[in-house]
Amino acid sequence: MQELTCFKTYDIRGRVGVDLDPAIAKRIGRAFCEVLAARRVVVGRDCRESSGPLAEALIEGLLESGAEVLDIGLAGTEEMYHATHHFGADGGIEVTASHNPIDYNGMKLVGPHATPIDPDRTLGAVRRLAESGEFAAPQRGGVRRDATHARAAYVQTVMKFVDPAALRPLTILVNSGNGVAGPAFDAVAVELEAHGAPLRFVRMHHDPDGSFPNGIPNPLLPENQPITANAVRAHGADMGVAWDGDFDRCFFFDADGQFIDGEYILGLLAAVFLEKHPGEQIVHDPRVVLNTLDVVAKAGGRAVLSATGHVFIKQKMRETGAVYGGEMSAHHYFRDFAYCDSGMIPWLLVAELMGRSGTSLADLVADRRARFPSSGEINFRLSDPVAAMAAVRAAYAPGALMVEDMDGMSLTFEDWRFNLRASNTEPVVRLNVEAKGNAARVAEGVAGIRSVLAGFAAP
Repeated sequence: MQELTCFKTYDIRGRVGVDLDPAIAKRIGRAFCEVLAARRVVVGRDCRESSGPLAEALIEGLLESGAEVLDIGLAGTEEMYHATHHFGADGGIEVTASHNPIDYNGMKLVGPHATPIDPDRTLGAVRRLAESGEFAAPQRGGVRRDATHARAAYVQTVMKFVDPAALRPLTILVNSGNGVAGPAFDAVAVELEAHGAPLRFVRMHHDPDGSFPNGIPNPLLPENQPITANAVRAHGADMGVAWDGDFDRCFFFDADGQFIDGEYILGLLAAVFLEKHPGEQIVHDPRVVLNTLDVVAKAGGRAVLSATGHVFIKQKMRETGAVYGGEMSAHHYFRDFAYCDSGMIPWLLVAELMGRSGTSLADLVADRRARFPSSGEINFRLSDPVAAMAAVRAAYAPGALMVEDMDGMSLTFEDWRFNLRASNTEPVVRLNVEAKGNAARVAEGVAGIRSVLAGFAAP
């Protein structure tokens, strides 16, 4: 019995050579097939230097379990999702560490129709079998390496979300961060050009490079945003788009290089879908909600609250049939994309909205920012997160209009709201504060909660 520390709550992640290596990857492949009774499995990988060897070992484990493997090669996580659904596979695995440090790697796993696998029952069973190594007698499957066909099908699906005739001339700076977004973006760009879309692209850090010479691609970190923002201004672009390593998230910058927080993009996309699909449901996470609730109500839709995380968002969308779901962390989910998240579809929808409205990205979100200012996520490293959360609750709950305990605690007051939640993996709590039309109220809320948490600061 070998304990496998690379298994996390929803996926597989760990340090290469310590928590995860080709031998472990092969065991995971065998266990995945047996637990899911999978006969056809899609495998994709990102560009990290360790991803090729891990993917080959994973495929070997799948083959030894008798599976037919569709290897789509260098591809984003959403391309794996799409191929799993489109080709009717029994499951799919992407070898990726996304935005984790360079010495990490991992795997994202899905079942039939690209559905998330149950973290306790299914992923737990995969882990137990991989640890025990008590596999069935080896069989021999086959492998088909068909990246070209898979990507072509993916591009056709992505293109269904946009009307090229509605696009107006725009210069868009795209920063792939040397992850795997570049080749998929190029394939979409070729299709856009074939449809006469009047878009000009400026490509930045575009070629996949697993050594990440320009740093790990994680545009959500404030320290990583100036490089894209400066390039947007330098090239006079109308909009900037930056992706993380496996491009299942994209991040937006307006023409002035201003980063657009995720809740405002969520609101834009919710409005887009409710215009196209009146009265539909929109799923959102509980961290920052005021703008989303207002947008959805005014557009005649129904907002549906879900716990944070792709497993929960996708489950809630499937339960309700919601047309779109979004998280403030820049994960955007689409019913017509097998209820999966995509980092390629959002920028197309925003570009189309800019074209149809004749409005800049800055102007599209200016009113929403003024109506519902927010703090952005603030992290606090604490000695005792549980006691700290209890202290904040004791200080603020008596005056709250509503207290919710989904993803930490959310307290709502007459003109402001906050969410405070503890990390599952480190002694950190994460705070988001938002208000109705009063940025000073946001600052006051942050300062007050900070003062309570100061008593629990880590040494």
